[in-house]
Amino acid sequence: MRAKAEPLVSAVIATYNRGSVVGEAIESILSQTYQNVEVIVVDDGSTDDTHEKLKRYSERIRVVWQTNAGPAAAWNRGIIASNGEVIAFLGSDDLWLPTFVERQVSLLQRLGEGVPCCVANCCCRFATGRVTTSFDEARLRTDVEEGKWLNVAEVLVTRFVVFGQAVAVRRAALERAGGFDERLRFLEDYDLALRLSVQGPWGFIREPLVVWRQGADSLSREALRDWAHLYELAIEVRERALCELWDGEESAGVRALLTRGLKGVRRMLQARRMRERNNRIAAGLGSMLLLAERVRAGLFRRSSSYPQMVVAGLESSLCVDSSSDQTEDGGTCQRL
Repeated sequence: MRAKAEPLVSAVIATYNRGSVVGEAIESILSQTYQNVEVIVVDDGSTDDTHEKLKRYSERIRVVWQTNAGPAAAWNRGIIASNGEVIAFLGSDDLWLPTFVERQVSLLQRLGEGVPCCVANCCCRFATGRVTTSFDEARLRTDVEEGKWLNVAEVLVTRFVVFGQAVAVRRAALERAGGFDERLRFLEDYDLALRLSVQGPWGFIREPLVVWRQGADSLSREALRDWAHLYELAIEVRERALCELWDGEESAGVRALLTRGLKGVRRMLQARRMRERNNRIAAGLGSMLLLAERVRAGLFRRSSSYPQMVVAGLESSLCVDSSSDQTEDGGTCQRL
């Protein structure tokens, strides 16, 4: 056992009809090199053999049962049941590598209370067989192995970063953010990430410490099938962020990027709806508009306006400003 001075970490799994794989997720937590961890599994109304599979773990885990209410409600139920100073989340079909908790907690301790959370890279295994990393998918590029990510909001408003399975959050920061929005069927983790991004820079770990697995019946595939609802929620989340999170003059740069992204999502939704019409002309125009939007997005990603990850290594303090290469203590800040 580790010293009691080391913080208790609450590992929360939300599961629904994942009896075939939830045991693997639990074992990945029980096998962590950091031992001061409590495991809480929230069963969101499963109708398969999940209940029987969870009973096998006896007192090694705590199980919370609830009527099916969706992932955000399950995460929140787990938070309420937890006792940890640091809370981390894991999908029931995903895995943590053995040093995930140890690396996250160590970095949070070294960076101090001003850092609300720490996010690790993930190995992403798609149902199609494609394998990549979450940092590569989000174009998060850095030569620094771990440290402080300084421009989180600027990056998040321009693309999605795998967050829910890869983050360790201080309880106080999570409470300030208000937890997960239970109205959201999808993008509940993206919404929370945006709200945490206004609380200060994050810790980051470049090494993949999580295995994200896209199953045939996963929520990510459901979201792609229900594309109209996904786009509508993306608009809702960004509109609310624009009104509630970045409404001051000091946030002008983030607001501009967020506004640009909102316009793009609205155009994509309109174009896809046109393409689905039972009208050859409308469908053809919709396809052309979709192509134009993809070209527009590609050009933006290649432009100087597309925000790159700005980081400081552990030996450095915060940059004086995001365009400076010098930190307050004479260290270096890296814009990549």
